[in-house]
Amino acid sequence: MKEYNGHRSWNAWNVCLWLHNDPDWYAEWEWMSEYPEISLKRAVCRLLIALPDKTPDGAVFNPLAIKLAIKSNWEK
Repeated sequence: MKEYNGHRSWNAWNVCLWLHNDPDWYAEWEWMSEYPEISLKRAVCRLLIALPDKTPDGAVFNPLAIKLAIKSNWEK
């Protein structure tokens, strides 16, 4: 597997970059890990509904890329 800036692919890196740096998209997910009833899987599902299909520069918001981008919040 090739790596891109420490991520598994350009798509995973780009999704992570946008989810952590766009204030509106960050606000969509960062609070979810504080609630035990919201699992990582549930958060990913919610984000797939709330986010557009792609980032402004073309990376696809797919379940794996979203999960990899936000999972550290659930590993506290």
